[in-house]
Amino acid sequence: MPVFHVDYTYDPDSASVRDEHRPAHRAYFRTLFDDGRLLFIGPFVDGSGAALMLVAADEEAVRELLANDPFVERDAVSAIRVTEWRQVLGPFGDT
Repeated sequence: MPVFHVDYTYDPDSASVRDEHRPAHRAYFRTLFDDGRLLFIGPFVDGSGAALMLVAADEEAVRELLANDPFVERDAVSAIRVTEWRQVLGPFGDT
């Protein structure tokens, strides 16, 4: 199963939009986690607003999932980087 790391770059003027739509953003990613497509997600604690996200799917499917994120739909994300990641040790199956 391919796994992808996702980096969002937030629009610097989008803090109020993100604050307003954070509950919907989290609910959306909760559904992806519950059905197994999102392996994990969580914010860095350095105040940057960035987060670590790993998604299990093919790259096209990952990009489609991200397009439906309320933050993306409201133009709060200015750039998305999707990079395939290979686990060497860890909880996501055989290495």
